[in-house]
Amino acid sequence: MPEQKPVKRRHMFYVPGYDPVPPRRYRELYRSEGTDQAAISQYQLAIGPKQTETANYGWSVDAVIDGQQTHTDIEVLLWSDIVQDSMDRSIAGTYLLLFHTAWEYIASGALFRLMRLRVGPILAALYPIAMLLLQLIVALIFGGAVFWLVNQQIPVIFAAAIWVSFVVLMLIWFERNDRLLFAYYLMHDYGFSARYQGANPPELEDRMAAFVERVLQILRSDVDEVLIVGHSSGAHLAVSILADVVRRGDVRPEGPELGLVTLGQVIPMVSFLPKADRLRADLHFLCQQDCLTWVDVSAPGDGANFALCDAVSVSGVAPENGKLHPLVLSAAFSKTLSPQAYAKIKKRFFRLHFQYLCAFDQPGDYDYFQITSGPVTLKDRYAGRSPSPSRIEVAANRFTSMSLA
Repeated sequence: MPEQKPVKRRHMFYVPGYDPVPPRRYRELYRSEGTDQAAISQYQLAIGPKQTETANYGWSVDAVIDGQQTHTDIEVLLWSDIVQDSMDRSIAGTYLLLFHTAWEYIASGALFRLMRLRVGPILAALYPIAMLLLQLIVALIFGGAVFWLVNQQIPVIFAAAIWVSFVVLMLIWFERNDRLLFAYYLMHDYGFSARYQGANPPELEDRMAAFVERVLQILRSDVDEVLIVGHSSGAHLAVSILADVVRRGDVRPEGPELGLVTLGQVIPMVSFLPKADRLRADLHFLCQQDCLTWVDVSAPGDGANFALCDAVSVSGVAPENGKLHPLVLSAAFSKTLSPQAYAKIKKRFFRLHFQYLCAFDQPGDYDYFQITSGPVTLKDRYAGRSPSPSRIEVAANRFTSMSLA
């Protein structure tokens, strides 16, 4: 086995999921959880300001792990403004999106094929539909009761007007208090991909092209490792970004090690749609490249991801002559978190989905902070590591066409 070369300088690109919040949230999460993990695992992390010349939001990390010092610059490949624009819909527009999204997944057969893989993320996808319909039903019922009461006293046309006004006011109240139920947020999330049947909207493709140029710029620098991390729906964007980077032919054998980490991915929710040709082509291409390391980490305890599903294989685009990637691993929340720690977050849907970016009080071989700030490359860290025996590789996708056009 070749001698491992320690990482002195790393550049990491973080691709968030469908999230409208400012990127500072990710720095604060990294700072707080990294501090906790360093205390648990007995190493040192110091979070500092961005030290690179880029318009992207970022920060730096200086770590001392196993006696070795490593400097990491982290950039967020931001698309939250695109998310915010997609969420700028009226209540009526959201209900239209509901019916359109349901139709796309049901009529294409994607919903039923996805259920063969994992029921959890499908239930998560059905939740906003059910909750929004329930809100409409509740508003109609209470509005009907108001109509019945006032119709005893005033003409029916005025009672009907009061009924409609009451229904509208109730729906407005539900929408303004969505921070309690997240029905509107999740509906916009699932509807974002369904709107273009799995293709990326033009504004997102333009943003991804800019991301590709930035990654290529760093690949031409003298860092030891370039790492791309995609979380949730950011995972399929990370796949496409890296595929475009490699296609450009600028990945030098003598250059930085190139790594991809996908966390809590929901790739099948997109790749199973009719017009996700671009994503399927990227999965097919990337899984064969020997110039990179791709590790996919998920957990069955997280109901918002397709846990242990090999995104290439289940999407039906694995090459006939075999593939190199991804290495599918389990974060095994029930083992890497103590019973007390797991109990605190087990019923918190969003917190559990972000656990991959957080501290583990009984860490195994997955440590987000050692991967992103430590002295070992992703390639060396998981060299010889066997994939999870519980991984799912059955090809379940009806649509397997691949095109970059």
